[in-house]
Amino acid sequence: MCCTGCAYYSFSGSALPHLKTVAIPTFQDDTAEFGVKDDLTNALIEAFTSDNTLKIAERRNADSMITGRIVSVKDGAGAFDRAETVDEIRVTISVQVKFEDLQKRKLVWEGRLSEVGTYAPSGGSTSNTTREDAIAEAITKITNEVLNRSISGW
Repeated sequence: MCCTGCAYYSFSGSALPHLKTVAIPTFQDDTAEFGVKDDLTNALIEAFTSDNTLKIAERRNADSMITGRIVSVKDGAGAFDRAETVDEIRVTISVQVKFEDLQKRKLVWEGRLSEVGTYAPSGGSTSNTTREDAIAEAITKITNEVLNRSISGW
């Protein structure tokens, strides 16, 4: 299996038992989207807090760190109705993320993640009704992927 732009290390059991804490500084943002970097960073902190495999810590005291950069937030037509008008709009958020072992000064994984949220442009059939809902959906998907990649095999 090959994954372009990604580096993975396989963990068996508790391969990184020395990692107890993680720092998650605010993501960098290469877009003009207001609030997305804060929403994503806060969602990651909440997810790691709920999971409790790694406890959140300040960077200077952390065993590991997740850093990232929002590369793009793009809207595009996702579905059309019978009259060929847009029935669903897809918001795609792309981020570059890195998980580092600060104690051993090693890269655990890094990669580019892209996730989609959808909304109806005029209250159509899509469950999300606003662009903000679609962005929140994409952020949730990114958060779950980062959490899973970071704690897999523990």
